[in-house]
Amino acid sequence: MLLDLLQQAAAEREAQALTRRRRIAHTACAPHQSVGAADAEPTPLLTFCSNDYLGLANHPSIAHALAEGAHRYGAGSGASHLVSGHSLAHAQLEQALASWLAPHIPEAQALYFCTGYMANLAVLTSLGTAGATLFCETLNHASLIDGARLAKADVQRYPHGDAAALDTLLRDSASQLKLIVTDSVFSMDGDIAPLAALLALAERHDAWIVVDDAHGFGVLGAQGRGVLEHLGLRSERLIYIGTLGKAAGVAGAFVAAHATIIEHLVNTARPYIYTTAAPPAVAHALLTSLDIIAGEEGHCRRAHLADLIAQLRAGLGVLAAQAGWTLGASDTAIQPLVVGDNAAALALSATLEAEGIRVGAIRPPTVPAGTARLRITLSASHTEQDVARLLAAIARAVPVAHQHREAA
Repeated sequence: MLLDLLQQAAAEREAQALTRRRRIAHTACAPHQSVGAADAEPTPLLTFCSNDYLGLANHPSIAHALAEGAHRYGAGSGASHLVSGHSLAHAQLEQALASWLAPHIPEAQALYFCTGYMANLAVLTSLGTAGATLFCETLNHASLIDGARLAKADVQRYPHGDAAALDTLLRDSASQLKLIVTDSVFSMDGDIAPLAALLALAERHDAWIVVDDAHGFGVLGAQGRGVLEHLGLRSERLIYIGTLGKAAGVAGAFVAAHATIIEHLVNTARPYIYTTAAPPAVAHALLTSLDIIAGEEGHCRRAHLADLIAQLRAGLGVLAAQAGWTLGASDTAIQPLVVGDNAAALALSATLEAEGIRVGAIRPPTVPAGTARLRITLSASHTEQDVARLLAAIARAVPVAHQHREAA
C-alpha cells in the first residue's frame, strides 16, 4: 500500500514537471565543474547555481586551514557541545563572530550550529513559546517556516516586504512576546527586506527581530559583515542568524544576539543541545575564511562580484523583455529569471545545459505556482567571459521560448 501511494505521488509530480533529481559533482565547487552519474564519464559544465558567492569554497588557504584543523583536533568532535564536544576552535570562532556583530548588537555573543536550518529551528522553537507571537514574512526560507510550525507560539504572516501590514498586525497584538521573523536577502528573489523599517516597528511595538542573513553574510557591507553593516543598523532587539556554508565557503551557521539570549539558547534550544558538535576542523577553517572576507582580498572579491551582477542584469533585462520573461528586482548575487510555466523553465534549463551551462530550474513549492524560474547565482570566481557566455546562450534560447509559448 505504501509503495503504491508513493508511486502514485511520483507519477503526479512527473506530470506536473515537479520531479527533482540529484546530480553528482565529480570536482570541487567552482564555476567550471564536472557533473554526471557516479558510473559514467562526467560532463564539464559552466555553473551558475551554487551559493559560493565569494568563491571561497575551493580557496587553497581555507582548504589548508581545514587540513591543519583536522591534524590538530582530529576528524570529529565526539559529542554534543554540552557534553565534551565544544573545542577551542568552536570557542575561538564564536568569539570572532561575536566581535564581528558587536557594532550592531550591544553585548553580542555568538553560538555556532552545524547548519543554518538547525540554527533557525533552534531560535524559533526556543523563543517562540506559548504566549509569544511570530510575525513571519510570507517569502521566508523553509527553515524559518518549519521553525514557526514547530514553535508553540501563535503565528501570523505579513505580505512580502509590507511594513504597513506588519505595523497593523503588531498594533493589534496583545502578545507578551512579539518576534518579527524575516530573511534579509530572499533566497529565490534576491531582494532585501526593509529591515530599517522593520526595526523601527520593533522599537515602536516592543518587538524583536529574527533576521536570517544566509545570503548576505560575507557579501553585503564594506567588510562583508552582512546586512546589518550594509544598512547601518544597531539594536539589542536584533537576533541575527548567519550562514557559513555560502559566502564563507565552509559549513555551519551561527546566531548572534544579546548575551542573555545566547545563554537561553544554550540551555533550551533542542537542535543545539541534542546533536553532536560539528568537527572542530571546520570551525578552525572558518577563522581563516573570516580573515579573508574582512581583508583586502574579500573587498576585491565583493567589488568584482558587483561588476558581474551589473553586467548580467544589463544583458538579462533586454533578453527577458524579448522572451516575455521577468527579471527579478535584485541587486544581489541571486538573479531570478521568472519564466512562469514549470515545463518551460525545465526546457530552458535543458537548452542551456546542452550548451555546457548549468542553471537550475526552480519550481513549486519552492516558489509560488506560476513563477517557475531560472535562479542564476553569481560567484566572485566567475569571469566577465563566463557571464558573456551565459548571456549569449540565453539569447539563442529566446526563439525557443517564443515557440513554447505559442504552442501552449
